[in-house]
Amino acid sequence: MGEVELSCLAYAKMYLHASQFPRCSVNGLLLSSSSAGGALCITDCVPLLHSHLSLAPITQLALTQVDVWCAQTQQRIVGYYQANACVSDSRYSIFSCFLSSLFFTAFHFLLLCFSSPTPCALKIAEKIFEQCNNAVLLMIDGEKMFPGCRVPPIVMYERKDARWALKDKHTIMLRQWEETCSIVNQLFSSGDQALLVDFDSHLDDITKDWTNQKLNAKIMELVSPANGNV
Repeated sequence: MGEVELSCLAYAKMYLHASQFPRCSVNGLLLSSSSAGGALCITDCVPLLHSHLSLAPITQLALTQVDVWCAQTQQRIVGYYQANACVSDSRYSIFSCFLSSLFFTAFHFLLLCFSSPTPCALKIAEKIFEQCNNAVLLMIDGEKMFPGCRVPPIVMYERKDARWALKDKHTIMLRQWEETCSIVNQLFSSGDQALLVDFDSHLDDITKDWTNQKLNAKIMELVSPANGNV
């Protein structure tokens, strides 16, 4: 599998989704508006759930609705993302102050586990792979979710030799990383994670827009060359 490019829009929404529910596991779908073939460009994402990630009926309902919407908007589902719940990651980092050196090794191992795919993540990614043979599985690394992070807090997997294997980080591109960080920090500082609607929230109140058109417009305004960010 070749290169994968992650847009600012997709990254910002994933980050806000994980930040909105710091004590919960969250997941979503990765979308592309480009045609199949060549480098995979992830242009957007749809935040799905922040509770009961392994509940099959809700997941299937979400997949079906997103698939229909993608067909209407000339997009396709090309991957899956997940951030595992972790009271010890940077989204809930106050607890790390109480760790003693005695437990450091075990704690570090625990952090690695929290950025690893769960059986639920692997199952959904496999389902997407059946329809998209260059699909990716992206895990958000909560340990690295903090302002000024020098590298994207993501771990990406690709389907290789009948299993999901870590993807070479040199084939993952997030252009204009510093500008993207700046945009995400602006959104977070303004409390714009509250604007994000995942499919879970939509099921609680169907008037809420799970396609997040309002938030998309705000992010794209910040990304606009007119604002000097690109």
